[in-house]
Amino acid sequence: MTTPLELPALTLPQMLREQAARIPDRIAIRQKDFGIWQPCSWRRYWERSCHVGLGLDALGLPAGGHVGILSENRIEWVLGQMGAGVIGAVAVGLYPTSPAAEIGYVLRHADVSVVICEDQEQVDKVLECRAQLPGLKRIVVIETKGLRNFGPEDRALIATYAELEAEGARRFAAGPGRIEAALARQRLDDIGLMIYTSGSTGKPKGAMISYRNMRAVAPGIIDRLGLGADERHLSYLPLCHVAEQMLTTFVPIYTGAQINFGESLRTVQEDLREVAPTLFLGVPRIWEKLHASITIKMLEARPWARALYRHALQACTPFAWRSARQRTLRQRCIHAFWSLLILRALRNFIGLRQARIALTGAAPIPRNILHYFRILGIPLVEVYGLTESTGMILGQHPDRIVPGTVGEPILGVEHRLGEAGELMIRGDMVFEGYYKDPEQSRAALRDGWLLTGDVAAEENGALRILDRLKDIMITSGGKNLTPTEIENAAKSSPYVKECIVIADGRKYVTALIQIEFDTVSKWAETRGHAFTHFRSLAEHPAVLELIQAEIDRANADLASVARIKRFHLLTKELDHDDGEVTATMKVRRASIYRLYAEQIEALYA
Repeated sequence: MTTPLELPALTLPQMLREQAARIPDRIAIRQKDFGIWQPCSWRRYWERSCHVGLGLDALGLPAGGHVGILSENRIEWVLGQMGAGVIGAVAVGLYPTSPAAEIGYVLRHADVSVVICEDQEQVDKVLECRAQLPGLKRIVVIETKGLRNFGPEDRALIATYAELEAEGARRFAAGPGRIEAALARQRLDDIGLMIYTSGSTGKPKGAMISYRNMRAVAPGIIDRLGLGADERHLSYLPLCHVAEQMLTTFVPIYTGAQINFGESLRTVQEDLREVAPTLFLGVPRIWEKLHASITIKMLEARPWARALYRHALQACTPFAWRSARQRTLRQRCIHAFWSLLILRALRNFIGLRQARIALTGAAPIPRNILHYFRILGIPLVEVYGLTESTGMILGQHPDRIVPGTVGEPILGVEHRLGEAGELMIRGDMVFEGYYKDPEQSRAALRDGWLLTGDVAAEENGALRILDRLKDIMITSGGKNLTPTEIENAAKSSPYVKECIVIADGRKYVTALIQIEFDTVSKWAETRGHAFTHFRSLAEHPAVLELIQAEIDRANADLASVARIKRFHLLTKELDHDDGEVTATMKVRRASIYRLYAEQIEALYA
């Protein structure tokens, strides 16, 4: 373990006050509204957080109370979080894509007394499960369109965000004593945030994150990624997930970096081009989607452009794993030449022309996808972390990449491999336990060590994550298989969106495959294959041949026992509402195996 960088011994709200005093006029946040980027300085960030905090206090939110936030990423999300923090309350994030039943479960389990909702759609979800929420006192809504449709009883429960902030501003103007007293009492060991796990194997669990956890993880992230006050980040992944929290609140509030909130999830590509972030985080699905979008663009390109593209990839492949600093003069000239001709245009197309560092994490990524973006000139590195570790704890060093690994431990992290190779970590970033669940807390924490549940192996000083311990499969012949490796080999194809392997207790490996509709439909169009919707495309004989060829290609890189012998093409996209995936799009294996039992058995007939 390396000694952590020293950050001020301040909680996140205390540090926000410090930045407001130190760099008051510097831009902390920009939000795009109606096509225009609206800036918010550090002074204004602090003042508005105080207003929201005092507004929540006026609604009856007590110190230590829980405020739910149910919204896409926007400035009001972090103002709600920091506002709760400045009065000593705790923010609880919820996925805006979750159905009412899941929203109700988290609000009830977390003992939320005030919930901030983005719009009428989210308010409707809360009202749908209102009868099961005896502790809920008020609903605060940001976008007021549609409020007149609520009846008197529901309307009495609802306050607008503007009203909340205005009441808080009035109280703040009368004197900041309530804020100052709350911050004076605040300690690093206080809980500052509750993050609920995705619930891929059961009910979501509320991980309690303290301010000490946040302060402990930030130095390692800053050090490993080389971050500073001049970074620009586009916040678009859900803020109820620890991955986005670490780059939108934890690190920027300590470094003074700038955060940007786009107009909506639908405008992310456009927002990326306008912001040109220096730092970008994408889960594997995002990188696969970007890869697919470039594939489509090249399918539509003229023959000479496609030829240039193929030559550029071929020329830059040999040194892709090297950072720009490590390349020889000749290699830098080769990359500059092909960037000028075509690669720079592709970086512009996906909005990452100025990215100094790009990350992938939260799930395994196919190695060739990672390699592909490095060929384009995007310095993409793989990182690893958990909700329970307050975010990133392992990361590839930009100048010391071992392909196929998630890198080395960051500053402040101790690690060891336990039984069956399970990765265990220790440090101040390890969470405080699960809310109202001492049994699960004891199972996750052993003598100060966090049991990650992931099987790992060390390779040249870096760690390779093999798979989830519970997901390791044993064939009827007694062979151990890691399904993630097989699934990633298939998902490296731009035509495959999802692959779910079946092998446990079976004589050979099979898979359920979901096609990537955008790329497969474009492929079909260019070849004159007629289709009308997802199902007709998935059932087309030519598409079956296409996917068979992609599976054959993936099998070539796998051991014979791990090769997919047969597969079934799904005729619909996996859906959160159907219980097939979580809010973070993680596959619920048990649910999939149950729902598609007939198709699975047919693969072994």
